[in-house]
Amino acid sequence: MLIYISRRILQMLPTVLGVILITFILFNVVGGSPAAMTLGRHVTPQALEEFDEQRGFNKPLFFGWWTKTRALDDEAFRKTPGAESVEQGFIRMTNGAYTVPLAFSLRPNTTYRLEIEYRMADGASVFPNIGKNALEFSKDWKKTELIFQGLEKTSAKDLVFKVDGTLEVRELQLRRKMANPLDSQLVFFLKQIARFDFGMSSSLNQPVSGLLLKGMGPSLFLMIPVFFLELFLAIGIALICAFMRNTLVDRFFVVLAVALMSINYLVWIIAGQYVLSFKMGWFPVWGFASWGYLLLPVLIGVISGLGSNVRFYRTIMLDEMYKDYVRTAFAKGVSKSGVLFKHVLKNAMIPIVTNVITAIPFLYTGSLLLESFFGIPGLGYLAVNAVNSSDVDVIRAEVFIGAVLFVIFNLITDLCYAWLDPRVKLE
Repeated sequence: MLIYISRRILQMLPTVLGVILITFILFNVVGGSPAAMTLGRHVTPQALEEFDEQRGFNKPLFFGWWTKTRALDDEAFRKTPGAESVEQGFIRMTNGAYTVPLAFSLRPNTTYRLEIEYRMADGASVFPNIGKNALEFSKDWKKTELIFQGLEKTSAKDLVFKVDGTLEVRELQLRRKMANPLDSQLVFFLKQIARFDFGMSSSLNQPVSGLLLKGMGPSLFLMIPVFFLELFLAIGIALICAFMRNTLVDRFFVVLAVALMSINYLVWIIAGQYVLSFKMGWFPVWGFASWGYLLLPVLIGVISGLGSNVRFYRTIMLDEMYKDYVRTAFAKGVSKSGVLFKHVLKNAMIPIVTNVITAIPFLYTGSLLLESFFGIPGLGYLAVNAVNSSDVDVIRAEVFIGAVLFVIFNLITDLCYAWLDPRVKLE
């Protein structure tokens, strides 16, 4: 078994790395700028840059020597005061000093690269106060790079082009040099995971790890009773249906299960709060002050999920009831209850265990709707608030931990197969 577990753990590592990579791509590449989503698009570029710096978003995605900086937007130079905009997609500067419109001061003692695509009229000359003494004359479009070092205080007005004649600029980009090419967003993310550091919540200004630990307790207090009550009730009703199959009792539970499945989860919550809490006053409507506040959410959680589980477990039990070993047991004179509990339930445990164990990893995340509507400060409530406030670090941490737990419990499921059924060999 130890050899099997070791091999499975080795097989899990690529899966976990795949989860890390997918999580990274979803939140760092596909989702756009986390800083803009969190702070909004009307804050200063310097505030966005500080947000990126704190969370490692101002580095190259995977690797690279150069990275963007919000000190100069790639389109900002087109809006330079005094520059003449033209339809062809470039700007024209004539006889004057033109300041590169930096949004904030550059880092001191840091290497920068200013990329410029330009052309000049006959007799023109351009003297930037950085890099080379002058730009090479070119009547055709030409790209060049100006490498310079940030001064102790490189202010937003220190980069200037002195133009004698006419200069036309089509592209101007500023890049910052990294200390090494592997200092990237992906490496930063991997280092965070290795330290179990999931960053800072932008909406609550607290470490995400602490928020997860704080929210896990209320979520488990809610979901563990729901999980076990729903499990035992569903298996018990399924056994009754198998024991009394094709009778009125069986048909009643089937109809009841379909009815429970057909009613939307949100309807149970609203109806329960309005009727049982507001009208009858049997339960508190909102809060997490004592165990009494969990009674109604637990009741709703059990009822809303009972229908689908009863149908699933009933199907498993009835499938076992028509197998040869059941007919053999009846032929030997074993009672109906003995067949049901000693043979059918035991052989039905593999699909039941699969359904149960794969559901366990999601207990820690709580219930998004129950926690939100009943004010339970668990991880579900935290996730909803994170989505509403675009709190990327919290969402990313919950997605990653849930995925890793799912992989781990898949291994536990396989081990349970061998424990329940001697015919299953772990090889």
